[in-house]
Amino acid sequence: MFEDWRFIVAARYTRSGTGDRLTSFTSLISGLGLVLGVAILIIVLSVMNGFERELEKRVLGILPHGVIYLPDASMDAQKTMQYILSHPDVIAVAPIFEETGLLLANGEMAGVAITGIDPEAEKKVSILDRFFVAGSMDRLGVDRFSMVLGRRLATQLSTGVGDTVTFVLPDIRISLVGPLPVTRQFTVSGIFESGTDADKTQVYVAIDDLRRIQKRHGPEGFRLLTSDLFSSRDTIRELITTGQHELFGESWRSRHGNLYGAILMQKKTMFLMLMLLVAVAAFNVVSNLLMVVKEKTGDIAILRTAGASSNAVRLIFILHGLLVGAAGIILGLVVGTLMSLVISDIVSSVDDVLGLGLMDEYFIQYLPVDIRLGDMFLVASVSFLICLAATVYPAGKAAQAHPVEALQYES
Repeated sequence: MFEDWRFIVAARYTRSGTGDRLTSFTSLISGLGLVLGVAILIIVLSVMNGFERELEKRVLGILPHGVIYLPDASMDAQKTMQYILSHPDVIAVAPIFEETGLLLANGEMAGVAITGIDPEAEKKVSILDRFFVAGSMDRLGVDRFSMVLGRRLATQLSTGVGDTVTFVLPDIRISLVGPLPVTRQFTVSGIFESGTDADKTQVYVAIDDLRRIQKRHGPEGFRLLTSDLFSSRDTIRELITTGQHELFGESWRSRHGNLYGAILMQKKTMFLMLMLLVAVAAFNVVSNLLMVVKEKTGDIAILRTAGASSNAVRLIFILHGLLVGAAGIILGLVVGTLMSLVISDIVSSVDDVLGLGLMDEYFIQYLPVDIRLGDMFLVASVSFLICLAATVYPAGKAAQAHPVEALQYES
């Protein structure tokens, strides 16, 4: 194909020359439009993929795939745990006790979700211990009334390892001096940084300590690690409907499924919207080719006079348009990939310098990026098809040019 005279002519029209300045300029503009459209699409899809990956691996590596709750504190927790583990899709189980309240330290206050855990069992169902920047989760089982919390929460409360914080429960107890809130002092034994929303809202204590505060016996429920993240809802449903005891529970979809669904919907929507940007850029090829056809009217006439068929002329201009489009698409993929590799650092640097807090309201506090070859192939393929469609009309106009009428105006 590359030795075919039609391809050689088409390639010649894409190169700049002294007599082809206007043609070369319009080719450059249409090509740069494609570069910009494809690059933006690659960057956006890579960021969306990053959020999807981080939700699956990081957020749901720390938070439970599912939770089974015990409706009655008198139920045999050990027997219930064995029943849950008997399900073929359940990999590991850890007892938990959940509560909400306020955390006070150094005159600062923050609303938190507190979870009582067994540190050894928790390691089987969570990757939390990988993210500690100070202290350790193991101290929860050794030091009485100790606590681990996220780095952002620790910064907000101006506290560190070894400091004391006060936890206030939303319960009221009657004392000799009247109704008083339930409070308890904890010692900070560890600080973690997962880069997720848990860093500012979630704290962990030993399950026995939280039970003592609540004056309850046994765990409130069990956290599950399942073999298939996306079938965990069915696993929870089977456990609560086929057991001998009445149980209730929820999967991660009940708590975070809206986030995952929103990411997938935004990814599809952004792909369609940004593909329109690529389409607009690709159809600049139409105006470029029409100008090329007008400028090369004499060449077309000479080719037709020399015996070239109308189909050959049509193919020359289709190839010319595809060469411009292919160059723009390839360069766009390269630029988009390179920008995707550094955009997280750029956003982080700008955020740090200006103090904008760009990611503070998201469940992941940084900009994740995941470049996928499948997405790059899809973008390149669709963009190439759009470019091909854009060449049909101007190539047809070139094929319809009459050689005699063209040559009579040539000097």
